[in-house]
Amino acid sequence: MKTFDPFALADFARSYGFHYDICDPPTMVQDALLDMERGLAGKSSSMPMIPSYLRPITEVPLGKTVVALDAGGTNLRAARVSFKEAGKPETTGLTKIPMPGTKGRVGAEEFFDRIAEITAPLLEGEIEGIGFCFSYPMQMREDGDGLLISLSKEVDAPEVPGMVIGDSLKQALKRRGVRVPERVVLLNDTVAALLAGLAEIRPDCGRIRGPDKFGAPSGPVVGFILGTGFNTAYPEKFIPKINFNSPESPMIVVCESGTSAPRYLGLLDREFDATTKNPGVFTMEKAAAGAYLGPLTFHILKKAIDEGVLRFKRAGEFAALPVLQTRDLNEFMHSPLSREGPVGAFFDKDELDSLRAFVYLVSIVTQRGAYLAAAVVAAAVERMGAGFDPFSPVRVAVEGTTYVVYRGVREALESALHIMLNREKPRSYLITPVEQASLFGAAVAGLSK
Repeated sequence: MKTFDPFALADFARSYGFHYDICDPPTMVQDALLDMERGLAGKSSSMPMIPSYLRPITEVPLGKTVVALDAGGTNLRAARVSFKEAGKPETTGLTKIPMPGTKGRVGAEEFFDRIAEITAPLLEGEIEGIGFCFSYPMQMREDGDGLLISLSKEVDAPEVPGMVIGDSLKQALKRRGVRVPERVVLLNDTVAALLAGLAEIRPDCGRIRGPDKFGAPSGPVVGFILGTGFNTAYPEKFIPKINFNSPESPMIVVCESGTSAPRYLGLLDREFDATTKNPGVFTMEKAAAGAYLGPLTFHILKKAIDEGVLRFKRAGEFAALPVLQTRDLNEFMHSPLSREGPVGAFFDKDELDSLRAFVYLVSIVTQRGAYLAAAVVAAAVERMGAGFDPFSPVRVAVEGTTYVVYRGVREALESALHIMLNREKPRSYLITPVEQASLFGAAVAGLSK
């Protein structure tokens, strides 16, 4: 019996509000813009719009050396970085250790002493300062430092929240008796992606065959994270809540766009949200980012099985799984016909139509998430009023495995972004991954003034 009916599957998706074709691109972008405006003004908003107090430098200084630190969820990395001809970074002395607090509880002094231990050997010789990508919630300060709000990602260091990160690192370095640089700049991974894009993506977004003899101005860079989480950063000229108004020298703002609340979420999104550890928040992230795409899709597939829209012999066993991880779903989507892995093994060789229906539903969820993410990026470009000059394209610097490796995300996002940014008049832009964005973005921050 033929079981693959794309029309019935699409109707199922529409009835529960997760089909991408119910999303209106102009409305999505306008909603994000309104949320941004409210956040910048300090009004109630699902996007906090956090000032970084960092400016995107127009040109990365060549030949100068900084120490770059990258504190992620699992590891802490440190290196000396300098930028050579054409902005290419050169790394020396790269060291990696487990993030303090991931191998057992540590106190505040031990936490910073471990960071200082791998930082100190890199401070020998001439350096401009330290750039520190610290990917945890911080309240940024005007001096470039950051006050830690909370730790996550299984880091067990309860005394550290509430401390000023850069100043605490300086104190730990002094305890080791080493020369302490005056400048320690804190930033998060989204700002780091933006700054790495400034260094790594050519101003004309292509191969430069010769020098620019016209002196065309460089276009802006948007930092875009689409991995386990989702976030956006861009240079903003007007931030009323801190009385910032600087058209000539904008400040990087972190949107915290994973917390935004798009209108195009349906009943099954709300049901899934209620099962998470933090219901009612990070609703955008739960529809688009890698931490949630697998579990959200699993919730939707179980509903399709329950209603008989999706049928296969072992559907009950599949629905009884405790969880469906994003990585397992992605592995399956890259090779569904192999009938291997935690997902593919549930299908018999005579169930090709059932397999088609399964993949069809997964693809709808993926494409809807990509549309939602694209709307925030498009809103950032529109907010800057950028991209109309063909010689000053907007550079969107992306970091994150969901964008790079999750099947269908990159194609759907870039297609949606093209529609959103070229609806009324053409814009010049390039969206591209940047390598080691956290480390190299931290290095650029350390060179900024």
